[in-house]
Amino acid sequence: MIRLADADETAAFGARMAGRVRAGDVVTLAGPLGAGKTSIARGLLAALGLAGEAPSPSFAIVQPYAPPEVDLPVLHVDLYRLDDPDEVEELGLEDQRADGVLLVEWPERAGSGYWPNALALTLAMMPDGARCLTATVPAAWTDRWPI
Repeated sequence: MIRLADADETAAFGARMAGRVRAGDVVTLAGPLGAGKTSIARGLLAALGLAGEAPSPSFAIVQPYAPPEVDLPVLHVDLYRLDDPDEVEELGLEDQRADGVLLVEWPERAGSGYWPNALALTLAMMPDGARCLTATVPAAWTDRWPI
């Protein structure tokens, strides 16, 4: 468990991840509304060179970032608005992720086990306003974790 005291620490965690992600990685971000999923994504994208604040992809569903805008291609995905796990296939994410990072908010909308080799991060809100982050770390991440 990692304790993130506030939004700044949550974004800083994402920034630290930027030094560890590799092309082909999937990072999933689960947790309730307001838990900090987008803050982690924004921190990662800023550390990869994105100027300005990354918008939440809630309405676009998939927000792509590519060089020279960022150092490594990233697909920032928000599955919150999907009604059926079959809709994930229609997004073509697997075809696009080989050259970059797939960063997925609300991964449970894809169905259980959709990305079995993902670094699966789960955020929970604590009574004092801090966030509690837990991780399921796949074999591909063992030499890169903890962050």
